[in-house]
Amino acid sequence: MPLPPPWSPHARSRRAPRRRSPLRRLRLMVWAVVFAALGLTIVPILALRVLPPPISAFMVHQLVRNVAAGERVWPEYRWVPAERISPHLALAVVAAEDQRFPSHFGLDLKAIRQALDHNARGGRVRGASTITQQTAKNLFLWRGRDWLRKGVEAWLAVWMELLLPKARILELYLNLAQFGDHLYGAEAASQRYFGVSAARLNPAQAALLAAVLPNPVRYRVDAPSSSVRQRQLWILRQMRQLGPDYLAAL
Repeated sequence: MPLPPPWSPHARSRRAPRRRSPLRRLRLMVWAVVFAALGLTIVPILALRVLPPPISAFMVHQLVRNVAAGERVWPEYRWVPAERISPHLALAVVAAEDQRFPSHFGLDLKAIRQALDHNARGGRVRGASTITQQTAKNLFLWRGRDWLRKGVEAWLAVWMELLLPKARILELYLNLAQFGDHLYGAEAASQRYFGVSAARLNPAQAALLAAVLPNPVRYRVDAPSSSVRQRQLWILRQMRQLGPDYLAAL
Protein backbone atom coordinates (compact mmCIF):
# COMPACT_ATOMS: atom_id res chain seq x y z
CA MET A 1 0.00 0.00 0.00
CA PRO A 2 1.64 3.31 -1.04
CA LEU A 3 2.32 5.89 1.68
CA PRO A 4 0.26 9.10 1.51
CA PRO A 5 2.09 12.23 0.32
CA PRO A 6 3.55 14.49 3.09
CA TRP A 7 0.87 17.16 2.57
CA SER A 8 -1.95 14.71 3.13
CA PRO A 9 -3.93 14.99 6.43
CA HIS A 10 -3.48 11.24 6.83
CA ALA A 11 0.28 11.71 6.82
CA ARG A 12 0.05 14.41 9.53
CA SER A 13 -2.06 12.10 11.73
CA ARG A 14 0.66 9.45 11.60
CA ARG A 15 3.35 11.75 12.98
CA ALA A 16 4.76 10.93 16.43
CA PRO A 17 3.27 13.01 19.28
CA ARG A 18 5.33 16.01 20.29
CA ARG A 19 7.30 15.40 23.47
CA ARG A 20 7.29 17.97 26.26
CA SER A 21 10.60 19.64 26.95
CA PRO A 22 12.33 18.90 30.28
CA LEU A 23 11.76 22.52 31.35
CA ARG A 24 8.04 22.27 30.71
CA ARG A 25 7.82 18.98 32.61
CA LEU A 26 9.64 20.63 35.52
CA ARG A 27 7.20 23.54 35.51
CA LEU A 28 4.25 21.14 35.54
CA MET A 29 5.76 19.23 38.46
CA VAL A 30 6.32 22.46 40.40
CA TRP A 31 2.73 23.57 39.83
CA ALA A 32 1.46 20.14 40.85
CA VAL A 33 3.43 20.36 44.11
CA VAL A 34 2.15 23.90 44.74
CA PHE A 35 -1.50 22.94 44.19
CA ALA A 36 -1.10 19.82 46.32
CA ALA A 37 0.43 21.88 49.15
CA LEU A 38 -2.39 24.43 48.91
CA GLY A 39 -5.02 21.70 48.94
CA LEU A 40 -3.46 19.90 51.90
CA THR A 41 -3.31 23.24 53.74
CA ILE A 42 -6.58 24.96 52.86
CA VAL A 43 -9.03 22.05 53.11
CA PRO A 44 -8.17 20.97 56.69
CA ILE A 45 -8.04 24.57 57.91
CA LEU A 46 -11.41 25.43 56.35
CA ALA A 47 -12.87 22.35 58.03
CA LEU A 48 -11.75 23.77 61.37
CA ARG A 49 -14.14 26.69 60.93
CA VAL A 50 -17.05 24.41 61.83
CA LEU A 51 -15.67 21.09 63.07
CA PRO A 52 -13.90 20.52 66.38
CA PRO A 53 -10.77 18.43 65.82
CA PRO A 54 -11.24 14.92 67.23
CA ILE A 55 -7.52 14.62 68.00
CA SER A 56 -4.26 16.48 67.41
CA ALA A 57 -0.86 15.49 66.08
CA PHE A 58 0.62 15.88 69.57
CA MET A 59 -1.97 13.49 71.00
CA VAL A 60 -1.22 10.96 68.25
CA HIS A 61 2.49 11.26 69.00
CA GLN A 62 1.86 10.57 72.67
CA LEU A 63 -0.42 7.62 71.85
CA VAL A 64 2.23 6.06 69.61
CA ARG A 65 4.88 6.55 72.28
CA ASN A 66 2.63 4.98 74.93
CA VAL A 67 1.84 1.97 72.74
CA ALA A 68 5.53 1.50 71.96
CA ALA A 69 6.27 1.52 75.69
CA GLY A 70 3.48 -0.97 76.39
CA GLU A 71 1.39 1.60 78.28
CA ARG A 72 -2.39 1.89 77.99
CA VAL A 73 -2.67 5.55 78.87
CA TRP A 74 -4.89 7.66 76.62
CA PRO A 75 -4.74 11.44 76.34
CA GLU A 76 -7.53 13.15 78.24
CA TYR A 77 -9.23 15.64 75.93
CA ARG A 78 -12.68 17.23 76.03
CA TRP A 79 -13.74 19.81 73.48
CA VAL A 80 -15.98 22.63 74.70
CA PRO A 81 -17.08 25.73 72.76
CA ALA A 82 -15.60 29.11 73.60
CA GLU A 83 -18.69 30.28 75.48
CA ARG A 84 -18.08 27.46 77.98
CA ILE A 85 -14.50 28.56 78.71
CA SER A 86 -13.87 31.30 81.25
CA PRO A 87 -12.78 34.60 79.67
CA HIS A 88 -10.19 34.73 82.47
CA LEU A 89 -8.40 31.77 80.88
CA ALA A 90 -8.48 33.30 77.40
CA LEU A 91 -6.97 36.51 78.78
CA ALA A 92 -4.43 34.57 80.87
CA VAL A 93 -3.01 32.57 77.95
CA VAL A 94 -2.79 35.69 75.77
CA ALA A 95 -1.08 37.58 78.58
CA ALA A 96 1.35 34.71 79.11
CA GLU A 97 2.06 33.55 75.57
CA ASP A 98 1.20 36.17 72.96
CA GLN A 99 0.12 39.66 74.01
CA ARG A 100 0.04 40.91 70.41
CA PHE A 101 -2.34 38.11 69.38
CA PRO A 102 -5.24 40.48 68.49
CA SER A 103 -3.10 42.45 66.01
CA HIS A 104 -0.54 40.16 64.33
CA PHE A 105 -1.12 38.04 61.21
CA GLY A 106 0.10 34.75 62.65
CA LEU A 107 3.76 35.70 62.98
CA ASP A 108 4.96 38.30 65.48
CA LEU A 109 7.88 39.88 63.60
CA LYS A 110 8.83 42.12 66.52
CA ALA A 111 9.00 39.15 68.90
CA ILE A 112 11.03 37.19 66.32
CA ARG A 113 13.59 40.00 66.05
CA GLN A 114 13.82 40.27 69.83
CA ALA A 115 14.28 36.50 70.16
CA LEU A 116 17.01 36.45 67.50
CA ASP A 117 18.87 39.29 69.24
CA HIS A 118 18.53 37.57 72.61
CA ASN A 119 19.68 34.19 71.32
CA ALA A 120 22.64 35.74 69.51
CA ARG A 121 23.89 37.01 72.86
CA GLY A 122 23.87 33.47 74.25
CA GLY A 123 22.21 32.09 77.35
CA ARG A 124 18.82 30.45 77.53
CA VAL A 125 17.17 30.14 74.11
CA ARG A 126 14.02 32.23 73.76
CA GLY A 127 11.21 31.37 71.36
CA ALA A 128 8.81 33.69 69.57
CA SER A 129 5.91 31.42 68.63
CA THR A 130 2.50 33.04 68.54
CA ILE A 131 -0.68 31.36 69.73
CA THR A 132 -1.53 30.75 66.07
CA GLN A 133 1.81 29.01 65.48
CA GLN A 134 1.39 26.91 68.61
CA THR A 135 -2.10 25.89 67.50
CA ALA A 136 -0.79 24.86 64.08
CA LYS A 137 2.02 22.89 65.70
CA ASN A 138 -0.26 21.12 68.16
CA LEU A 139 -2.78 20.23 65.47
CA PHE A 140 -0.66 19.19 62.52
CA LEU A 141 3.06 18.86 63.27
CA TRP A 142 5.69 16.97 65.19
CA ARG A 143 7.70 17.89 68.27
CA GLY A 144 11.13 19.44 67.92
CA ARG A 145 12.89 22.66 66.98
CA ASP A 146 14.22 21.89 63.50
CA TRP A 147 13.97 24.53 60.79
CA LEU A 148 11.75 22.41 58.54
CA ARG A 149 9.09 22.19 61.22
CA LYS A 150 9.35 25.90 61.99
CA GLY A 151 8.94 26.72 58.30
CA VAL A 152 5.84 24.54 57.92
CA GLU A 153 4.49 25.95 61.18
CA ALA A 154 4.85 29.52 59.87
CA TRP A 155 3.16 28.56 56.56
CA LEU A 156 0.21 27.00 58.40
CA ALA A 157 -0.06 29.92 60.84
CA VAL A 158 -0.41 32.48 58.05
CA TRP A 159 -3.10 30.40 56.32
CA MET A 160 -4.94 29.93 59.59
CA GLU A 161 -5.03 33.71 60.04
CA LEU A 162 -6.33 34.11 56.49
CA LEU A 163 -9.05 31.47 56.74
CA LEU A 164 -10.14 31.47 60.39
CA PRO A 165 -11.43 34.23 62.69
CA LYS A 166 -9.12 35.18 65.54
CA ALA A 167 -11.73 34.03 68.05
CA ARG A 168 -11.81 30.57 66.45
CA ILE A 169 -8.01 30.27 66.58
CA LEU A 170 -8.05 31.11 70.28
CA GLU A 171 -10.89 28.63 70.84
CA LEU A 172 -8.81 25.91 69.14
CA TYR A 173 -5.77 26.78 71.23
CA LEU A 174 -7.66 26.66 74.53
CA ASN A 175 -9.03 23.22 73.66
CA LEU A 176 -5.78 21.73 72.35
CA ALA A 177 -3.11 23.20 74.62
CA GLN A 178 -1.40 20.69 76.89
CA PHE A 179 -1.80 21.46 80.59
CA GLY A 180 -0.24 18.31 82.03
CA ASP A 181 0.97 14.81 81.24
CA HIS A 182 -1.67 13.24 78.93
CA LEU A 183 -3.95 16.22 79.64
CA TYR A 184 -5.23 18.48 76.86
CA GLY A 185 -7.67 21.36 76.80
CA ALA A 186 -9.23 23.75 79.25
CA GLU A 187 -12.15 21.53 80.27
CA ALA A 188 -10.11 18.43 81.11
CA ALA A 189 -7.55 20.53 83.02
CA SER A 190 -10.17 22.46 84.99
CA GLN A 191 -11.96 19.27 86.01
CA ARG A 192 -8.78 17.47 87.06
CA TYR A 193 -7.02 20.27 88.94
CA PHE A 194 -9.86 22.36 90.38
CA GLY A 195 -12.97 20.17 90.20
CA VAL A 196 -14.89 22.79 88.23
CA SER A 197 -15.83 23.29 84.59
CA ALA A 198 -13.70 25.53 82.41
CA ALA A 199 -16.49 28.12 82.47
CA ARG A 200 -16.08 28.61 86.24
CA LEU A 201 -12.32 29.25 86.40
CA ASN A 202 -11.39 32.33 88.41
CA PRO A 203 -8.45 34.61 87.50
CA ALA A 204 -5.97 32.91 89.87
CA GLN A 205 -6.81 29.45 88.56
CA ALA A 206 -6.62 30.66 84.96
CA ALA A 207 -3.23 32.27 85.57
CA LEU A 208 -1.92 29.08 87.18
CA LEU A 209 -2.97 27.02 84.15
CA ALA A 210 -1.31 29.53 81.82
CA ALA A 211 1.85 29.49 83.94
CA VAL A 212 2.66 25.87 83.06
CA LEU A 213 2.21 26.24 79.28
CA PRO A 214 5.92 26.60 78.44
CA ASN A 215 6.47 23.02 79.64
CA PRO A 216 3.31 21.37 81.01
CA VAL A 217 5.09 18.12 81.88
CA ARG A 218 7.94 19.70 83.80
CA TYR A 219 5.80 22.44 85.43
CA ARG A 220 2.82 21.20 87.41
CA VAL A 221 -0.47 22.83 88.29
CA ASP A 222 -1.16 20.40 91.14
CA ALA A 223 2.29 20.87 92.70
CA PRO A 224 3.47 24.31 91.53
CA SER A 225 7.09 25.21 92.14
CA SER A 226 8.15 28.65 93.32
CA SER A 227 8.97 29.63 89.74
CA VAL A 228 5.48 28.60 88.60
CA ARG A 229 3.94 30.65 91.42
CA GLN A 230 6.06 33.65 90.43
CA ARG A 231 4.98 33.27 86.83
CA GLN A 232 1.35 33.02 87.96
CA LEU A 233 1.66 36.34 89.80
CA TRP A 234 3.32 37.93 86.76
CA ILE A 235 0.48 36.71 84.52
CA LEU A 236 -2.12 38.14 86.92
CA ARG A 237 -0.37 41.53 86.75
CA GLN A 238 -0.33 41.37 82.95
CA MET A 239 -4.04 40.48 82.91
CA ARG A 240 -4.84 43.55 85.00
CA GLN A 241 -2.76 45.77 82.73
CA LEU A 242 -4.37 44.42 79.55
CA GLY A 243 -7.83 44.78 81.04
CA PRO A 244 -10.92 42.53 80.89
CA ASP A 245 -11.98 43.93 77.48
CA TYR A 246 -8.66 43.32 75.76
CA LEU A 247 -10.06 40.44 73.67
CA ALA A 248 -13.54 41.90 73.17
CA ALA A 249 -12.84 42.87 69.55
CA LEU A 250 -11.85 39.37 68.41
